[in-house]
Amino acid sequence: MEDAAIEVLRSKKWVKGEQGRMFGAEFASWCGAEAAVPCQSGSAALWAALRLLDIGPGDEVIVPGLTFIATATAVSLVGATPVFADVEPDYWCICPVDVKSKISDKTKAVIGVHLFGQPFSQKLRKLCDENNIALIEDAAQAHGATMDGKKIGSIGDIACFSFFPSKNMAVGGEGGMITTTRKDLAERMNRLINHGRDDTLESIELGTNLRMSEVQAAIGRKQLEKIDEWTQIRNNNSEFIQHNTTVRKGCTHAWHQLCILSDQPNELISSFDRQGIDARVHYPIPCNRQQVYSEYSNVELKVCESIAHRLVAIPVHPSLTTGELEKINKVLHL
Repeated sequence: MEDAAIEVLRSKKWVKGEQGRMFGAEFASWCGAEAAVPCQSGSAALWAALRLLDIGPGDEVIVPGLTFIATATAVSLVGATPVFADVEPDYWCICPVDVKSKISDKTKAVIGVHLFGQPFSQKLRKLCDENNIALIEDAAQAHGATMDGKKIGSIGDIACFSFFPSKNMAVGGEGGMITTTRKDLAERMNRLINHGRDDTLESIELGTNLRMSEVQAAIGRKQLEKIDEWTQIRNNNSEFIQHNTTVRKGCTHAWHQLCILSDQPNELISSFDRQGIDARVHYPIPCNRQQVYSEYSNVELKVCESIAHRLVAIPVHPSLTTGELEKINKVLHL
């Protein structure tokens, strides 16, 4: 990664070069998408996805109540209305049954989050097709996960990845990727992240600067070479740790986070802290209960409210040693 970054710096081609184009092409090939374009962040990718689908004021987008806040705020930032749905009690991803009950004539899309690296239900794609609405994958935590043999990023109409340093893939700073399975959206993706301009530099549609730097793209290309290996190590580490988290049938979990559903989360975190092991709750407050969405505080999401404060994340990353894994296991089963 250092060599790749230094080579780009010395080339003095720092933006809009071959590294970004190659990173997008290689990422699309890796996950099986029609096209992919690197961008500034996973949040930027979500905003761009909604713009690509021409979603705005008067439209509704169904999102899970249990997710990072950017899933919902991206909808608000384009002027559309987020509609919060509950999550599944076993897998913690957006619940297709609740989604179905909240589809209206204003619904233009569903954002399904592959939460903690767990793929959302296979039923979601069919449900969106039956109702002629778009499916956006929030894949910020799911690099390398699969569903029925297909990599995440090739399931929905559009998928959005994050390369924030804590994610399964990184680019040496902030970064993201947007992918699509639709040919009609592929050309517009390139325009949208570059002020809506075409090859003649004329602005064809409303866009802004969401570009990724060449240095970060070069680093991302090196990380892409390792992601499948890292995903396998994460799965091996998950198997080593004797936990009760369920993996959806027919899917490969990316294990961005290994979360344990605990009836005594504070006590569990304290036990890990005493051994110098980082553990924390993800995400303790459902989106519709946060101040930014106070007008939705009366929306009842029973599963979200039951589990949000009880999901304790423990280490599962590829750098863990056998000794560290044994230490984690010991604390978990005290």
